[in-house]
This record gives sequence, C-alpha cells and structure tokens, in this order.
Amino acid sequence: MKAKHKLRQAVDSLYSCGRATTEEAYTRLVLECSRANDVEQAKRLQSHMDLHSYEPTNTFLHNRLLHLYAKSGKLSDARNLFDEMPKRDIFSWNAMLSALARSGSVEDLRAVFNQMPFYDSVSYNTVIAGFAGNGFPKEALKVFSRMREGGFEPTDYTHVSALNACSQLLDLRWGKQIHGRIVVSNSGSNVFLWNALTDMYAKCGEIDKARWLFNRMNNKNVVSWNLMISGYLKNGQPQKCIELFNEMQTFGLRPDQITVSNVLGAYFQSGCIDEVRRLFHVIKEKDKVCWTTMIVGYAQHGKEEDALMLFNEMLIEDVRPDCFTISSVVSSCAKLASLYLGQVVHGKAILLGVDDDLLVSSAVVDMYCKCGVTNDAWILFTMMPTKNVVTWNAMVNGYAQNGQDLEALALYDNMLLENLKPDSFSFVAVLSACVHGALFEQGQRYFDSISELHGLTPSLDHYACMINLLGRSGYMDKAVDLIRSMPHKPNSLIWSTLLFICSMKGDIKHGEMAARCLFELDPFNASPYIMLSNMYAACGRWEDVASLRSLMKSKNVKKFAAYSWIEIDNEVHKFVSEDRTHPETEIIYKELSKLIKKLQEAGFIPNAKFVLHDVREEEKFESICYHSEKLALAFGLIKKPQGGTPIRIMKNIRVCGDCHVFMKFVSKIMERPIILRDANRFHHFVGGKCSCRDYW
Repeated sequence: MKAKHKLRQAVDSLYSCGRATTEEAYTRLVLECSRANDVEQAKRLQSHMDLHSYEPTNTFLHNRLLHLYAKSGKLSDARNLFDEMPKRDIFSWNAMLSALARSGSVEDLRAVFNQMPFYDSVSYNTVIAGFAGNGFPKEALKVFSRMREGGFEPTDYTHVSALNACSQLLDLRWGKQIHGRIVVSNSGSNVFLWNALTDMYAKCGEIDKARWLFNRMNNKNVVSWNLMISGYLKNGQPQKCIELFNEMQTFGLRPDQITVSNVLGAYFQSGCIDEVRRLFHVIKEKDKVCWTTMIVGYAQHGKEEDALMLFNEMLIEDVRPDCFTISSVVSSCAKLASLYLGQVVHGKAILLGVDDDLLVSSAVVDMYCKCGVTNDAWILFTMMPTKNVVTWNAMVNGYAQNGQDLEALALYDNMLLENLKPDSFSFVAVLSACVHGALFEQGQRYFDSISELHGLTPSLDHYACMINLLGRSGYMDKAVDLIRSMPHKPNSLIWSTLLFICSMKGDIKHGEMAARCLFELDPFNASPYIMLSNMYAACGRWEDVASLRSLMKSKNVKKFAAYSWIEIDNEVHKFVSEDRTHPETEIIYKELSKLIKKLQEAGFIPNAKFVLHDVREEEKFESICYHSEKLALAFGLIKKPQGGTPIRIMKNIRVCGDCHVFMKFVSKIMERPIILRDANRFHHFVGGKCSCRDYW
C-alpha cells in the first residue's frame, strides 16, 4: 500500500508539471506500475501521454502497459491501447493475444492471430493454451500442427497445453503421438508435463499407463496425486482411489480440497456411506466443492433427508452454494415430493441469483412436476430464458406422470418445432403418456419414429413402455412376441413390466413365465414372488401362495415394507398398514372409521379381493380398511380439515385398487382434492374422478 501511495504521488507530480521532459520519466513510472500491478496509475500515465501527444520512440512503453492490462484482465483497456499504437512488434501482438486468451474471447483470439504479420513460439504457445483453456481443444491441436509446420519447435509449455486438449477430446491417438515426440526430444523433465501425460492417459481410459507414469515421477506434487486419484475415480476404481489417498498421507503430503472431494466421491462410489461421514466430519476447512460432493453423493444414494440436512448446515456455515449444489438439493426435494422444502430451496436459488441457470431451472421444473404441481412448473418453464432438451423432457414427463397425456404429446410436438433433437428420455416420457392415456396407435407411431425419423436405437426402457402399452391394450400375445424379437436380451425391467400387466389382466400363464425369468435374473428380489403370490391369491390358489412363500423363506428373500407418508407443517408422518405406532393413533383410527362409515352410506364397498391372505371375511375387512394411504389420508383430514388445498400423500409402491376407489369417493363426498404419488405415477383425485382415468 505504501508503494502504491508513493506511485500515486509520483503520477500526481507528473500531472502538475505538465509534459515529461524525457522518455526516461515515463519509462520509470510505467515500470513501477508494472511492479505494483497498479492498473489505475498505468491508465493515468497513458492518459497523460495522450493528453500531451507524446509518442514514444519505440514500442517498449506501450508493450509494458499492454502486458499489465493483459495480466490484470483489463481487455477493453488493452484493446484500446493496441488499436491506437502507431507501431507494433511481436511483443505487442503477443501481449494482445495473452489478454484475449485470459478473457476467454476465443473468436477475437483467432482473428488477431490470423492477422499477425509474423509469429514466434510465444505466439503459438499463447494461442494453443488459450484455445485449450477455454474449451476449444480441436482448435488448439490445429494450431499445434500449424506451429510444427511453421518450423517452430514445441516447448514443454506447448506440450502441456496440447495434452490438455487431448484430454478434453479423449483423443488417445493424438496424445500418444505427442508423448512420442516428448520421448524423442528428451524434453519431458518437468512435473507439469508429467502431470499432463498422466491426466491424458487417465481420462482416455488407460489408467494402468497413467499409473506407470505416476510411479516413475521423481518430483510428484499434490497436483500429481490429485490427478491420479481423480483418474481412478473416473475409471470406476474407487478402492484404488482410497488406497492412493492413504499412500499419499504416508509421504507427508497434505491433501487439499480437490483431493478430499475426490476421495469423498470414491467412498460414495464404493457405497461406504459411514466412511464418507467420518472423513467429512474430520475435515477442518470445507470448501464449496466438498459440501457439494457430499450433498450430491447423498442425493444419488437415496439419502435425500441427509442431503437436505447437510445443505442447511452448509448455509449455517456461510458457504455459498452454487448451481450444482442447488440443483442436487432441488432434486432431493423432488424425490421426497416435498413441495414446501422445494419452494424454500427455489426461493434460496432466487436470492442467490442462480435461478436462471439452466441446470437449476430444469431441476426446479422437474421438482414441481414431481410434487404434482404442473401449473407452477409450466409457468416457470415458459419464463425460462433458455431451455435444453433436459428442460423439455422434465415438462413432458411431468405432464405424462400427472395424467395430462394430451398436454405431454402436444408439448413434445412443440419441442420438435423448436428444432430440438429428442433423446432417449424424451421417448420414455412420450411413450409413458401414451401408456397412461391408452393411446396405442399413437404410441406405436412414436416408437417407430425413434429409429426411422430420429436415428436412435430403441432402448430397453422404450421396449418396456411398448410392452406395457400392448398388454394394457389387450394385445398380450403381441407383447410377448415383441420381447422375443427384441435385439436386446430382456432384463428385469422387461419381465417385471410383463408380470405387472399379467397381474392386471389376470393372465397366470404369461405371469408365471415372467416370474420364472425374474427369479433367475434376481433371485433375492421380493417383488416378483409377491406379485405372483398375489395373482394366485386373487383366484384362490392358496396352495400355490403357500408354496411361493415357502420358496421365499428357503432363499431368505426379504419382503420390503409398503408405507405411505404425508407432510404436515414441514414435518413428515410415515404410516404402514394397520399402523398403531403414531402418537395420535386413537384419533386417526376414530376419524378413519367415521370416514369409512360415511363412504359406505354413499355406496362405497371395501373390496376384499385385494386382501391377499387366506383369512376370515371380518379379518379381510379390517386389513383392507387400514392400508397405509388411508391412515395418511385420515391424518391429513384431521390436521387440515378446512380449505380447498389438496391433501398430498406419497406411497412407496403402487396404490391398490380398493384404496384407489376409496380416494375417489373421499374427493367427491368430502369435496376435497387429493394428490397421491405412488411408485408409478400421480393420481389427482377431484370430484370422484382420477387423472389416471382408472387406467393405472
């Protein structure tokens, strides 16, 4: 600060004296500005020279100013000075190239480079690094080739930038050629070059070659270890990543935030959630990347509640989240179907100024759709300044899952009119809309268009949608024929889709076939055993039910619990069938009994065929009346007795037929809309009707 103060005084003195008497005075002050990185005084000196029409005898003064502007990121000042210079030499051009490369002005960088009357190795190095560092790797390698053709010998600095470009392109062939040149020239001695080679091989999938190079490095730094650790993580070898992290510490090297973030990711990839927590809690200085890695990891591993709690801690610690953090937290709210928390996080995104970010806005659209509020999602969708195929997919799928099939298909057609190329998920969303809307002919046309119009190969997800649509439309034989003619080997999704359709249609023959295939593919998954058992129970084949249950017991197949939950005043309340653990159980059962009686008077008859146990009729009635979603509904009516706002219930499996009819009756008799999200879709119950049109 003292040096800058003296410099200001010197420039003030120059202004009070008028024009400098010698060039030495300007030269001394420009050099002082450069040493102090004082752009403000440099601009005052330039103004003084312009004011007094002073023209230096050579380019030295202007070049020093250009370098200072370039180093300080003052592109407009550099450009103005460069354009006004009466003379330019190679140093002037190179300084301008540096300013453009630092600012990311790639097009201007290309234009200025092509205008240059002469080049040196610095010119080429600056442009290659500028292109590679700003996400134009192909351009970087073109200039690299041009440099060699021009007779200039690449330096280590050149090779580092060129290898960076190869890493971005995942171009192993180019990378190996550059490696060969380095070996021939015997120039690969510095750590930056070895790091670039290691990174290139790791990113191009040659992780063993990367490790070979890493082991032979004599002067490894933290960056070297980070690149190798990151390489193992990206190549799906998290255990090697963790081992290298432990080895790094034995060498006395202190991990930085990048190291820690990669290792946290490795623990998540290994499924070692407890180890992740332990490591995260011992980190004293956590940066934004560490917090985001944890939040994203939790969200991806079904730990949405943990992700939300950690996000709250992050805010308390006054760490500013970025768009990646916010989008992951919003996605967690979507998975939990927590509209309240989703709205809170959306508000936080607005306060942080990241709500217009494409990643965030797409996640928010998806969240509103997954909370059953498609109107809010649509308003946000229409207000977005830019949209990509992910955004359109979120809205199309949101309409499809909420029973707005025609809106989904119309929006998909609009997407095509916007010249956006649909991807694989686009067709899953469109075909789902056709399934839920029973639109067989349209679904067939969309399925055929995947390959015929858009040049994509139908995936197993697309085939599953078509099998679903064929089966629901009464073409069970065609559904089975489609499975047999598929170019892919049927997986669990295909057979479970067929099994579900068979359970809907009561097709025991094909259901047994699908179940047998599932038993082979995933013998410890309880779903096919339960589904086939339910089919047997529905037609009174109790011996087969007992046989299946015995098979499950012998194989130690664990049945998962069905449950429902409801959010009241930002608190989640969870219920299982015939649940009596809730603190307000007595009030809930009393309310539900009154509700059942009221519905029975209006014509509702509990359907005991959905009780899949061989028990007496009275026990069947008790069981069917106290399913988890009915208990959640009764609790919701107790806590929110008035108002036209919907009661929102979530269920981890499909809603049963009896509960579906029950909800329709409640929505009509109580004049209360109900939104129920099950494992398959949303059911909007309004006035005795459901958005799924009883086709769920």
